[in-house]
Amino acid sequence: MFLVPPSLPPTPKDLVDKAHILLDRKLGPSKVLHLPESCERFSRDESEAEGRVPDLVVLAETLDDIRDTLTVSVEARVPLTARGAGTGRTGGAVPVAGGIVLDTTRMNQIKEIDRGDLVAVVAPGVILKDLHAAAEREGLFYPPDPNSWETCMLGGNIAENAGGPRAFKYGVTRDYVLGLETTLMGGTTLRTGRRTVKGVAGYDMTALFVGSEGTLGVFSEITLKLIPKPETVFTLMGLFGAARDATVAVEAMIRRGVVPRCLELTDSGSLDAMRAQGVGIDASARAMLLIDLDGDMTTCERDMERVGEACDEAKAIEVLVAQDASQRDRLWAARRELSHAIRNMAKNKLAEDVVVPRSRITDLMDAVERSGQEYGVRTLAYGHAGDGNLHVNFLWDDDEDVPKVHKAIEAMMRHVIEMRGTISGEHGIGVLKIPFLPWEQSAELIAVQKGIKDQLDPLGLLNPGKIFAPGGHKAC
Repeated sequence: MFLVPPSLPPTPKDLVDKAHILLDRKLGPSKVLHLPESCERFSRDESEAEGRVPDLVVLAETLDDIRDTLTVSVEARVPLTARGAGTGRTGGAVPVAGGIVLDTTRMNQIKEIDRGDLVAVVAPGVILKDLHAAAEREGLFYPPDPNSWETCMLGGNIAENAGGPRAFKYGVTRDYVLGLETTLMGGTTLRTGRRTVKGVAGYDMTALFVGSEGTLGVFSEITLKLIPKPETVFTLMGLFGAARDATVAVEAMIRRGVVPRCLELTDSGSLDAMRAQGVGIDASARAMLLIDLDGDMTTCERDMERVGEACDEAKAIEVLVAQDASQRDRLWAARRELSHAIRNMAKNKLAEDVVVPRSRITDLMDAVERSGQEYGVRTLAYGHAGDGNLHVNFLWDDDEDVPKVHKAIEAMMRHVIEMRGTISGEHGIGVLKIPFLPWEQSAELIAVQKGIKDQLDPLGLLNPGKIFAPGGHKAC
């Protein structure tokens, strides 16, 4: 169920040939790839989803390139998948029907950073770390920070409503998107939203497009809210004898009025992966909290004292404060590379990003451990303790173990729903989580969403086979 092969039919060759001729005519052949060896790398992202090698790849540089491509897609009846850096984890950018991939990586301009209005205007191919750096040079701050911040692009962040460790204090991508320039299938371009923080004119179409996983339109310009850069940042590491002790510390911090910039939890298996990277962590520790505090110096010093009290209340083994920026960067580098480190622990790894109410994190970790033992599957977890978002990893070596992994994941998803949580906090549904969506959402709610999709993409050509169970795009 979770390793999904292409489920839509390939695009007929005569339709591809028609699209190729039209695209060459409108864009010029230098912007259109068609040889399989040139298109192959666009068939996958960083998930386990399997796609088809696209028949054509458009290297868009302008709004007109996007408009022309979406016009041709409809005229030739060829499915289209928009793509940025390809860092997604659920197959959102994987072309399951082949067809056209619309690549926006060349649209990488930071068009404006306005210190007076606290606004940034960017193109979809801007790498997130470049926006972070540009904003901070102006004394400003763009908080969203998904784990792939060094390589992911803003267009994909908007499409997936990306989160990250700072979400507990600062929110997710949707909270910073003021306006969008979005082109629909057929070439109609909409400008939604505004440049101001307040604005309630009409339906909030911008919020609808954010998190739509590339199924409703393609972004060409993004207007983002910025905030003043915090004066200082402190990083603390709390070590605990058990994950339950760490979650007790989290609740104790919040009771004391502390809202950390980041509040990351790792279990014992994740700590082993960090130790394997050369991070010196007390061998007796079975859980860790990595805590960032930011603000003015007075506030940070007060919060550090309260964090220390909370950790003492939870019987922490040790609480350490990073002594300088380099030590803080080393700790965070180990955390950000944790997914790759875990991948080295087994031949196969699948990570699910589920969310439960913060008070149920330990219950979820216990449930995952029990189901892993029941089905004989190795599991470990880490994630954002402040907002209840855990990345639960399932590891296996032999293909014959796949059915057991499948059952363990299903059991976890059922636990998440029973705890009033959600099946995805950051990664979206894509293709890998399609089977679980009806577990969380009613048939009536799914039908309303499909109706919106049909209204904006009546032929079902834009990123088909994503979010909802596929029925084939209507052009076939």
